[in-house]
Amino acid sequence: MNTLKEYINSKITIEEAVLDTILSAFTIKEYDNDQTIIKNGQYVTNYYFIVSGGIRIVIDTPDKDITAWLLFENNFFSDLESIKSGQPSKAKMLAVGKSMILSIEVKKMHKFYEQYPEWQEFGRKMMEELCLNLIDTLISFQIMDAETRYLHLLQKSDILNRVPLKQLASYLGITPTSLSRIRKNIR
Repeated sequence: MNTLKEYINSKITIEEAVLDTILSAFTIKEYDNDQTIIKNGQYVTNYYFIVSGGIRIVIDTPDKDITAWLLFENNFFSDLESIKSGQPSKAKMLAVGKSMILSIEVKKMHKFYEQYPEWQEFGRKMMEELCLNLIDTLISFQIMDAETRYLHLLQKSDILNRVPLKQLASYLGITPTSLSRIRKNIR
């Protein structure tokens, strides 16, 4: 819980007693590599925080699995569409490497938003960061070629050491062969 506690304290000012109350609502679970955290078709009722390891969001298509998103330590995630619409998830979320994940029920999170204005501020800041990350990724796909996107990604993360090249190629929207060519060209 210390990782989450430090993360929260880096974003907002919150009384220790309030923070302890909120943290007590989280549960912890360890996942092995590629173990399912959220299933395709599952009704999602939790928010999650990555303490260690990571997750990849995978869209199943008739031809192949597409890695749509990658997240690592100190990030919250969930399937907001499923939570908001009450519909089943359209994606699955799998652990990247051995991962430690905290979770909190949506109902408890929303209760804390109502009870504690500082927690509502934290929720707003989380969503702002999520939106900025999403915008950065979308823009990279619109204005950068595959090689530039790859280099941009390397600057932001140690992703090469954590994700198989096939999954990385899928995330970049290219074939594994194209990724190999890009890697060869920049060496």
